[in-house]
Amino acid sequence: MNLRLTNTLTRRTEPFTPLTPGKASIYCCGVTVYDLCHLGHARSYINWDVLRRYLIWQGLAVTFVQNFTDIDDKILRRASEENSSMTEVSERNITAFHQDMDALGILRPDRMPRATQCLDCIQNLISELEIKGAAYSAEGDVYFSVKKHRGYGKLSGRELDEQQENAAGRVADAEEARKQHPFDFALWKSAKPGEPSFPSPWGKGRPGWHIECSAMVRAELGDSIDIHLGGADLVFPHHENEIAQSEAATGKELAQVWMHNGMVNVGGQKMSKSLGNFTTIRALLESGISPMTLRLFVLQAHYRKPLDFTAEALEAAATGWKGLNAAISLGERHGDILGWRPSAPLSEKAITNEGHAEGEDLQELEQRFTSSMNDDLNSSGALAVLFDLAKPLRAVANRLERGDNSGLADATEPGLAARWLLLRNLAAVMGLRRESETSTTLDDAAINAAIEARKAAKSAKNYAEADRIRAELSKEGIELIDKSNGVTEWLRA
Repeated sequence: MNLRLTNTLTRRTEPFTPLTPGKASIYCCGVTVYDLCHLGHARSYINWDVLRRYLIWQGLAVTFVQNFTDIDDKILRRASEENSSMTEVSERNITAFHQDMDALGILRPDRMPRATQCLDCIQNLISELEIKGAAYSAEGDVYFSVKKHRGYGKLSGRELDEQQENAAGRVADAEEARKQHPFDFALWKSAKPGEPSFPSPWGKGRPGWHIECSAMVRAELGDSIDIHLGGADLVFPHHENEIAQSEAATGKELAQVWMHNGMVNVGGQKMSKSLGNFTTIRALLESGISPMTLRLFVLQAHYRKPLDFTAEALEAAATGWKGLNAAISLGERHGDILGWRPSAPLSEKAITNEGHAEGEDLQELEQRFTSSMNDDLNSSGALAVLFDLAKPLRAVANRLERGDNSGLADATEPGLAARWLLLRNLAAVMGLRRESETSTTLDDAAINAAIEARKAAKSAKNYAEADRIRAELSKEGIELIDKSNGVTEWLRA
């Protein structure tokens, strides 16, 4: 495997060599479950799902762990606003998270620990840090001492002395007054009236945000892992603090590769709940945008680059997915006519090396795909290969959708079947799965009637009505093709 990944820690793109040959251990920071996930979350988890799939396709045994933060100030505020409990808010949003991720075709992590289920390992880690002099208690709170970790700032590139200078003159609140350094952070927070709390050696309280990930990485994967994942907004302070905690406790490097995805922007600003400019995954799907359109939209940009969210970009992704979906679906929809339907569908949970290309042209295409993915997960380059593979397949699909079975001799050649199998396998690596075109409630007669109504509207110069009919058919997965001779053809996109 010649995979090269950009490592935030070293600021270089480097060859990836697993700590244990043939295996890869990955930890991904999960969501704080106080609300529905938005498109920014979708971007992170789609990108990391593709990384996981590609490593599996390359033959590695991947262990993928992702947490849930199910106790946090935001969750407590939401529970108070709703007059409900922390558990009720968390459980509702964990269920919604699974529904959204399943819809987007994201493979479920091997393990998904929750902060409230890892209290023992969290407290044990805090105690270990205290014993080693890296943590101190103050009035029921426990803080990490950043000055005790020499490498603090190595991930984000922030110098501790510089940060202290910037903090000079800041008015200290009660918590700041308890700290030995302005950038010390809470490992354990003492109980507040009316908030959930848990017993501990320091009195009742709850864990800080950063410590839970360090504890869960260690409990689930060990002291050192291959890859740690998250959004660019987590580099500081969360991941910086995570490194400090873990490495102060173990004396070992927490992760050899740190990868961070870029943000989704709206009007030049980061999409976030705090700014109120976010769109939830659920709202996008309920508006009629298909899950695979969203996936394609995300993967058209490199994972480290900003991704601009616009209606035009989504529309372009929808158009691209219609053509790709037609090609991916060709075997299932028309394999009997073509004589090359596979005996069983490809399993997303068991991506294998079966169906690798035969023939010089397909081998070259597969090599282009692999080279793109090896280049720091260049998903746009990989998608270009899928579209090249799909072009002749879509042409056959369009003819068959119109009931034109003439000239199928070329389509029944083994080479085209091999092309389809390769497309299907590489699409699965990208998590792009066939979406059913039979979900429409319209039969052929109803579609033709709608086309005639549209034709009449155009003749009457009622273009708004003609556009409305076209849009309604598009929602049903029906694409209209207006020919120069005045005839309108249609296909199930």
